[in-house]
Amino acid sequence: MATGELPATMTAIGIAAPGGPDALVPQSRPVPRPGPGEVLVEVAAAGVNRPDVMQRLGRYPPPPGASDIPGLEIAGRVALLGEGVSRWRVGDAVCALVAGGGYAPFCTVHETNALPVPDGMDLTTAAAIPETFFTVWTNVFERGGLRPGQSLLVHGGTSGIGTTAIMLGKAFGARVFATAGSPEKCAAMLKLGAARAIDYRQEDFVAAVRDATGGKGVDVILDMVGGDYAARNHEAAAMDGRIVQIAFLKGPKVEIDLSRIMLKRLVHTGSTLRSRSVAEKAAIARVLEERVWPLLNFGAVRPVIHRVLPLSCAGEAHVLMEEGSHIGKIVLTVDKDGPGGR
Repeated sequence: MATGELPATMTAIGIAAPGGPDALVPQSRPVPRPGPGEVLVEVAAAGVNRPDVMQRLGRYPPPPGASDIPGLEIAGRVALLGEGVSRWRVGDAVCALVAGGGYAPFCTVHETNALPVPDGMDLTTAAAIPETFFTVWTNVFERGGLRPGQSLLVHGGTSGIGTTAIMLGKAFGARVFATAGSPEKCAAMLKLGAARAIDYRQEDFVAAVRDATGGKGVDVILDMVGGDYAARNHEAAAMDGRIVQIAFLKGPKVEIDLSRIMLKRLVHTGSTLRSRSVAEKAAIARVLEERVWPLLNFGAVRPVIHRVLPLSCAGEAHVLMEEGSHIGKIVLTVDKDGPGGR
């Protein structure tokens, strides 16, 4: 697409003021132009993630220099190349991790933070990949050091991150346990490859994993709950276990027994993704393309999609996210000729 063919403005979904889902409103915005090393993507679809909700509530502002439009992952086709771009060509199908700006018909991203759409995959499904796959890889396999033959406990196993962690953990030779809050969700986790699905409303996950591991405990725990789960994770962990914190739905302030960390030689770590540098995200992208993309290309792993909605229904998507009944990802599609389009 030549520069002259690009529209000057677009209708994106912005945040009128911090608040509920009705704070997400159509706004006329300039179509961004790519800087050096960046590409402009004509967005076909954008994934919806918990950080989008936190941003809408005013609790998670975009990092300096990032768009204030919500949306951290997109898929579409390259529309324009910035100076010095070497990998991509106009028309290439890509999915990308972005620091903001995804809820829009056009979005810029550094070329190193974009990846090819996996073989045979449509753009809507590809939009559900970046945020969760980047998050799971860097936290479970890099920070958590999960290795074949070890065990992984995933809290929130039917979230976008949870479903991805179950699939990738199993694909790389781990025995995966996962928690969720209903029989339907437990059945979904088993179908994805979990060796044991734990309904936290009906049983204690600490006792369940101890029983399933012969009293040993689990090697790696991926936790997005926080609160009282912190101390219970330390109980559920094996010797030399690693607990990786990626969110704290029950709150960030906890009380723990430090002696348990010392006696079991535990590591309790954590990370965020959005504020990382372009170079750090590029390094994760390279490893994903080498290690995970073959699984996606052959269909051995595929994002779980709960529901697809038009971009104009972003508020409804956030309601679904906050209700917590979804299994897998919620995705917004961009109709170029309708509301939310150009």
